[in-house]
Order: sequence, then C-alpha cells, then structure tokens
Amino acid sequence: MKYRVATSSLNLRDFPSANDNSKILTQIPFRHTVKLIEKTTADWWKVRLLNTETEGFVFSKDIEHVDETTVNISDIEVPNFEPGSKGSLDNKEETYKPLGNSSIPFRDLTSVESKLSSIRKIIDALDVEKSFRYQKDESDTYCNIYTFDYCFFAKVYIPRLRWTDKAIAELKKGNEVPLIFEDTVRPFYSNYIYDWFLQSSNAFGWERILDIHGLQNKVNENGGVGIICAKRFILNKSGHVVVVVPETETEKAYRLDGKVIYPLQSQAGMNNYNYFSEIREEWWDSKDPEKGYSSAIFYYHD
Repeated sequence: MKYRVATSSLNLRDFPSANDNSKILTQIPFRHTVKLIEKTTADWWKVRLLNTETEGFVFSKDIEHVDETTVNISDIEVPNFEPGSKGSLDNKEETYKPLGNSSIPFRDLTSVESKLSSIRKIIDALDVEKSFRYQKDESDTYCNIYTFDYCFFAKVYIPRLRWTDKAIAELKKGNEVPLIFEDTVRPFYSNYIYDWFLQSSNAFGWERILDIHGLQNKVNENGGVGIICAKRFILNKSGHVVVVVPETETEKAYRLDGKVIYPLQSQAGMNNYNYFSEIREEWWDSKDPEKGYSSAIFYYHD
C-alpha cells in the first residue's frame, strides 16, 4: 500500500524515535510517496521511500493513504530523489537532487520568529551571490535550482523534475519506475514551473496572491515563502523564478507612500543577489518582446 507525506516534511528514521539511538536518515518533503512495509506499532510504521532502496520508520499520523483506484498515480507520485552526495555549493554536479549538506539549516516551523530567523540563516548558508552551484555559465542561468534549494530547506515543495511520457505510461499500469535523469525524469525549467503553479500548486499548499504588497506582507507576518514566476514571450527562452523573502533590519522592500512597489527578493540569474528590491525594479513586468515576459504570477506558502 502507498502513502504520502501529509505534513510539511517528515523524518525518516532508522528506528522509532522512542529509541534513544534513533537517528534521522532523511527528510521526506510534503506529498512525496512511501510504500508501507510493516505497521510495527500504532505510532511507528516501517516504510520504503518510493523509487529508492531507503527504508526506515515514520510517524504514522503524518502520512495519508493513497487510494490508487480513484487517484491518477502519475499525478501524486512526485519524482523523489534523495539528497545527493556529489552535489555541493562548490560544484554543479547532481543539481537535480536536493543538497545533502547538514550545515544548511531547515526552516524552523515552531513559531513566526523561528521561521523568520531560520530563513535568514538559509539565505546566508546558500549564499547565492558566491556559491558556484548558482553561477551563470555560457549555456545557462540557475534561478530554478536556487529556488528549488531554497524551498527544500524552507520545507515547501516546488518541482525540480517531471516524469517522461514513457515513465507516466508505466506508472499508470501500477508499476514502480526507477529515477533515471533524462530517461524517466527530466528537469522542470522556469516556464514549466509557471504552468505547474497554475495547474497543480494548490494541492501542495500554495496560495495565489494578486498583488506584490500583499505577498510581501504575508511573508513578513507569517515567516512564509513567496514566489514570483514569470513566463517568457519566447517560450524556448528561460522564464524566471525568484523567492520573496522576509524583510530584516537592514534589508527592505521598496515602498512608495507605504505600499510595496518592489518586494525584497533573493535570486540566481544573470546576476545573483542574496537580497534585492529596487535594483531590478519591476522586472516581471518587462514587455520587451525579446527579453520580457508575457505574464507573471505571485504565490505564497506558509
């Protein structure tokens, strides 16, 4: 039987947490899928992380059963690579996997203040301005990878990978599909992420926000995650996605008459910024037919 994570993230442990020597093997993001091996106790079940060989114990109340007779399995089985061992902030290896770096903190969801302070620590640790992982090169920029990493450590889901057509055909037959980059899964680029937000993100806890002022206020007040995603006029050119982040004592959004005009953002792209606001002005509203965007959307996640 298959289950999916029903909380913002879920610890997969080598033993139930009641054991003094229990340790966390990995953190499974929201809605990622596990396969039940054994209901060892009422509270702790042994599961396998789907499409991997990793087994461990999870708190049973934090997962929900997937009714495969009523749900399209290809829609709920999120391609689920575990954090990689090769990728790091100093290289561009395995950028399709989450970073397996224990020094990077996760967002602490205990309180608003803990959310705000841990977000600042995530931005400092990822250090998009200096980390080689996010630096542009001759062929590409890396806004989607930085946004994916930021959201991973903030414990909210955005896609990095999508199933190929042949993988979806196998999933619909009820088969498990191994994760093979550029074979069974392929990257989600910014224009695809734009479509995903409109079509699927509400199932992952995202809320569409209609204006920048409201988005910045929600991020500030709740310690949540904001997103601006823009789609190109020319679809074979990369769109752009950035995170809207909480203001600090020194880093501020740009306001006019008390209204946020340019929110406080963090991005990788042609230029990388840990924090910025007015330096790029209203970039998402550029109507340049070569470099501009046909439309932009704003989303928020607690």
